[in-house]
Amino acid sequence: MSEVQIESGLKIDNSYAEQLTGFYVEGAGDKAPNPQLVKFNSSLAKQLGFDLDNLSDPELAAMLSGGTTPVDACPLSQVYAGHQFGGFSPQLGDGRALLLAEVIDTQGQRLDIHLKGSGLTPFSRGGDGKAVLGPVLREYILAEAMHALDIPTTRALAAVTTGEQIMRSGLLPGAVIARVASSHIRVGTFQFFSARGEQEQVKKLADYTIARHYPQLKGTSDCYLGLLRAVLEAQVTLIAKWMAVGFVHGVMNTDNMTICGETIDYGPCAFIDNYHPEALFSSIDQQGRYAFGNQPGIAQWDLARFAECLLPLIDDDIDEAVKQASEVINGFSDCYQQQWLASMRGKLGLTRSQESDLTLVNDLLDMMAQQQVDFTQLFRALARVVVGDNDAAVKLFSDTESFMQWQVLWLARLTQQAESNDVIAAAMNALNPIYIPRNHQVEKALQAAENNGDFAPFEQLMTVLAQPFTPRQGLEEYELAAPAEFGRYRTFCGT
Repeated sequence: MSEVQIESGLKIDNSYAEQLTGFYVEGAGDKAPNPQLVKFNSSLAKQLGFDLDNLSDPELAAMLSGGTTPVDACPLSQVYAGHQFGGFSPQLGDGRALLLAEVIDTQGQRLDIHLKGSGLTPFSRGGDGKAVLGPVLREYILAEAMHALDIPTTRALAAVTTGEQIMRSGLLPGAVIARVASSHIRVGTFQFFSARGEQEQVKKLADYTIARHYPQLKGTSDCYLGLLRAVLEAQVTLIAKWMAVGFVHGVMNTDNMTICGETIDYGPCAFIDNYHPEALFSSIDQQGRYAFGNQPGIAQWDLARFAECLLPLIDDDIDEAVKQASEVINGFSDCYQQQWLASMRGKLGLTRSQESDLTLVNDLLDMMAQQQVDFTQLFRALARVVVGDNDAAVKLFSDTESFMQWQVLWLARLTQQAESNDVIAAAMNALNPIYIPRNHQVEKALQAAENNGDFAPFEQLMTVLAQPFTPRQGLEEYELAAPAEFGRYRTFCGT
């Protein structure tokens, strides 16, 4: 633990450290030679309870890079396992991360303050435990953009440069991201103990998880089956929201699936421009395992691995446990399709369901894939069609006749609703963003900051993404897909 502790104003409550001995290793981050705040989420910090009136920027930078510790906190690195691209790694853990503090915020919520890039841990597996500025800013941008889009996510609290130069492809400025999550319990956390046959530890973790995230299950006769069902429902909601905005996580390993249902670990992620179910950006995903359209199926696969961990808790008779767990896992597809279809109805302004809705949605998506239509631009343009202006939508299609035929069927559906066209259009605009983290804009911001120390493009992008549904004059360039010269986009894990 850090020898330097500082009064932070935070209400510390170390439940994970106190109740789950053996699930972590205590330890502090490195003392950065020259920590500097480059971005600080003051509104989130106030919610957490930081005493901002008495904490200076240098004190915050030192704390949020890992060099100092809030008074009463118990910094630790968590252990977990995970299936990575389908292959099981029996021990992973926080190789460059630190749970700095577990706090009760001003709204009574229990939250983790977590650092990534703060130095070596016992789980570093040959890495240097560090992070560099580009990936740190990427996570800051994506996490806060997802929050503004109303998608469950870890939050970005701060980006801190350390004053170090870190060797990657070359020397790059070192940095740490401080993020906030409901917890960092993962499917892989359960897998670590389950793979070792340590069922008492699995039960202890399950009981802790229920108390922290799903207290309505506490004391029920089938609480562990209920836990599986609750986690599945949380993941269904999350993945449906990803698919409705065109988000590709890129590395849906079981150690990147949180039990609380928040998006975590923004590594090789990206948003699609042109719609296609095979959209893929990660440089390490050679087989397309985590392509855009595969995400629901992968989530179900990951949940099946979670179910395997819980089997001995669900029923003493393993065959009966498998039967009950399989029923829950097999229900994923129907549950997901209902949630996703409800999201797509909303995007199309449909307030009443009909059996033909799935065909209507899929016909549009098929056209979009065949004609390389921009996902975000089209759904935003459809609200204008509702009020009589279809120019923007039509221009996105090379085969306008097929789109016009589809449009006739869609508009006929809307005429069956009681709402006025203006009300329908407004509702659509409240669900269909105009601004997303366009890949070329993200890269422009990262390169300016990392190569030139210029944070102006980053700050401007953050301002745009904070209000994704509100059009503003002078920001038209942020509505556009990448120019042709941007080329094929590739993302990296940022390690």
